[in-house]
Amino acid sequence: MADHDRILIVDFGSQVTQLIARRVREAGVYCEIHPFNKAGDVLAAGYAPKGVILSGGPESVHEEGSPRAPQAIFESGVPVLGICYGQMTMAAQLGGAVEGGHAAGGGEPVGEAEEGADVAGVLHAVEGEGETAVERAGGERRARERT
Repeated sequence: MADHDRILIVDFGSQVTQLIARRVREAGVYCEIHPFNKAGDVLAAGYAPKGVILSGGPESVHEEGSPRAPQAIFESGVPVLGICYGQMTMAAQLGGAVEGGHAAGGGEPVGEAEEGADVAGVLHAVEGEGETAVERAGGERRARERT
């Protein structure tokens, strides 16, 4: 495969995984979508992404047997972006606390980025003074970061 920037999108069953991939590709970055239970094999086979996106999905991290991201993703040293369920499983797997029992659905908007903003611009739009605001996802919210 050609030596170019690439992103691995790990699919947990989100209805918008294809849209995420489309937006990444529209930004001129090659990406591949792989299901959570095959993503570890993809990395082991030599796929070397510059970053990983963990998509959302219908599960709850509190459900027994709910899907998890392959540990190799977190050990790879590349940036990882968790969206909805992807963020919750990342928090749970890396020692954070995830609370259940909250109203399902998206939270209140946490900020607004200008059209065409890069990642740093988007992050700046959601950061407060010393804190980063986080929406809840699927009835769960990240309660604390790992210590």
